[in-house]
Amino acid sequence: MEVIYTLLIVLTVYLLCGIRIVNQYERGIILTFGRYTSTKEPGFRFLWPIIQRMIKVDVRTTPIDVPKQEVITRDNVTVGVDAIVYFRVIEASKAVLEISNYVYGTSQFAQAALRDVTGNFELDDLLSKREEISEHVRKIVDGQTDKWGIDIEHVKLQNIELPGDMKRAMAKQAEAERERRAAIIVAEGEKAAAKAVSEAAKMLATVAGGINIRTLQTLEKISTEPSQKTIVVVPSDLTGAVTKALK
Repeated sequence: MEVIYTLLIVLTVYLLCGIRIVNQYERGIILTFGRYTSTKEPGFRFLWPIIQRMIKVDVRTTPIDVPKQEVITRDNVTVGVDAIVYFRVIEASKAVLEISNYVYGTSQFAQAALRDVTGNFELDDLLSKREEISEHVRKIVDGQTDKWGIDIEHVKLQNIELPGDMKRAMAKQAEAERERRAAIIVAEGEKAAAKAVSEAAKMLATVAGGINIRTLQTLEKISTEPSQKTIVVVPSDLTGAVTKALK
């Protein structure tokens, strides 16, 4: 009886060791005697210990940070470019059987593709066509990782670091452009003010007594402020009469 109990205990322990839980975001790759036999879906799963082995693969979208790469653009400017790659495992068996480390492999290939693609663009295009460059890199990396069961969902260029002298030159250019725009705005304002004054003068000239009323308003404004100057006001009618007499 003791032998039977011992065998039952050993069998129970053996069976318990074969219990596996596959999470919703995972897939379980089953190897039987070292050969791929099946892919287990999420849930409660059982495998035969020693005979079988399970490798879990995360199938969620995974971001990879591509380190900064020193790149020489087509117009011979050295810049630092980094990016982030979002990928998802769509065939777990290939991700395990076709490459030893699919995360590392995807990262390394993304770095190489980033250098190759950005090196074919001039600096101005590199700064203005980020989405186009990102999509180009995505297609290249996706074409390589398809055989690994990896889908590249998105590639995003994060930073483009310019040399110090290039930054200073661009800052001076931007400052000059701001000064030019400010000068144009000031000139437009002076032009509008001059036009308004001209129209007001024409209007006062056509209205009888308009100039006199405006003169009185000006005197009233000046009189409220202390001043050491003596102002002599000559009526416009008198100056007109003197002018006619001189003629």
